[in-house]
Amino acid sequence: MLIANSNLVPRWATEQHFEDLDRRGLMMYGQMTAGSWIYIGTQGILQGTYETFAALAKQEFGADSLAGRFVLTAGLGGMSGAQPLAAATMNEAAALIVEVRAERIDRKVQEGYCDRRARDLDEALGWIEEAQRAGTGLSVGLAGNAADVYSELADRGVVPDVVTDQTPAHNQLDYVPQGNLDEVEELRSADPQEYRRRSVASMVAHCDAIQRLQTAGAICFDYGNNLRGQAELGGLEVRDDEGNFKYPGFVPAYVRPLFCEGKGPFRWACLSGDESDLAVLDDALLRVFPDDVVLHRWVNMARERVPQLGLPSRICWLGYGDRAKFGLEINRLIADGKVSAPVVIGRDHLDCGSVASPNRETEAMLDGSDAVADWPLLNFALNAVSGASWVSFHHGGGVGIGNALHAGMVIVADGTEARAARLERVLTVDPGIGVVRHADAGYPIAIDQARAGGVPMPSLED
Repeated sequence: MLIANSNLVPRWATEQHFEDLDRRGLMMYGQMTAGSWIYIGTQGILQGTYETFAALAKQEFGADSLAGRFVLTAGLGGMSGAQPLAAATMNEAAALIVEVRAERIDRKVQEGYCDRRARDLDEALGWIEEAQRAGTGLSVGLAGNAADVYSELADRGVVPDVVTDQTPAHNQLDYVPQGNLDEVEELRSADPQEYRRRSVASMVAHCDAIQRLQTAGAICFDYGNNLRGQAELGGLEVRDDEGNFKYPGFVPAYVRPLFCEGKGPFRWACLSGDESDLAVLDDALLRVFPDDVVLHRWVNMARERVPQLGLPSRICWLGYGDRAKFGLEINRLIADGKVSAPVVIGRDHLDCGSVASPNRETEAMLDGSDAVADWPLLNFALNAVSGASWVSFHHGGGVGIGNALHAGMVIVADGTEARAARLERVLTVDPGIGVVRHADAGYPIAIDQARAGGVPMPSLED
């Protein structure tokens, strides 16, 4: 069932209202994009995190990687478990990841996602310093509460190069407040309201520490978990005099320039279940885009380090024009018998034109259109009439219920000429509406991209 009210992201309902709807089975979350035949486990968040840190390295340091840089983050459960592999192994940072549950660190070390678990903060900082000097990637897990550890680092005057976190701050009952872990876990069941109160208080301390580290010189960004919004509810001053968050979300800071080009997460799954089909498509991807250094680094590392969960699948970031180009290549390989069965193609809900999410994808839009949800509705309609195999409309997604609307899309490549025409249409309009959405908001990169695609655009002076 679709829950959407008017053309603005709904702000009229309480969190409890949405939780009641969820328990009654009346909510469809943005994460349901992964349910449209193309569940790929942690590969999606891993690849998105990789792209974000790669963009940060280029924008902030003018480099292809984060070698020699100290990255502080938090969270190793669920999707956040991708952080050590994405930041340290794939982008060569010296990364300290704080996780409240020690067993999660141990599991990530066993899985090969995290390199080491430190006994205490001093040991962790020693390892981080060694890795920085050597310019080698290293991920260090530290058991502790992010609010405590971040605050201690700020008190000590230890300033990382980059600070973020991926704790589940979008939900007060999922975030773990400061205190004895066993006691707060018991409190969660015994007194949910008191647990919520303590969660918000801890999020205030957590966010305040990030702002203190930012003031001391760290590059800080929010990773779309609504920590700043929760801290604001708790009374922390998180905005500047102009009403903007003091430290930005990762989309306006690093991803939006990519969105302006129609670039975003493009994924596929081999319906044959045969990993040799995936190998053929990986090889084709590298062949079709020979000059994309970030893409090649991702594919080569993903083949070696990323486990396949469910159908053999891959995700990468491709832009306007390139998605249609590779979709047609997939269809040709099926027609030629080099891929043994149809391939389902889709994307993540973090994309350029499919979502309205004022605290993440559409935060701080140039024209103030953060909450305007006409764009995902247009995306939904265009994909439907262009011939997508599956279209859907979702509520929620990462930042929590009440804060996002998103259109999902899936199209199957089957090797036929008729499907080739549909692939070209869908994989053109899907990112194309993202380019138009950002051009309409006034972003010069998007305006140039639209003009290059033959869309007449007025000058900025007009």
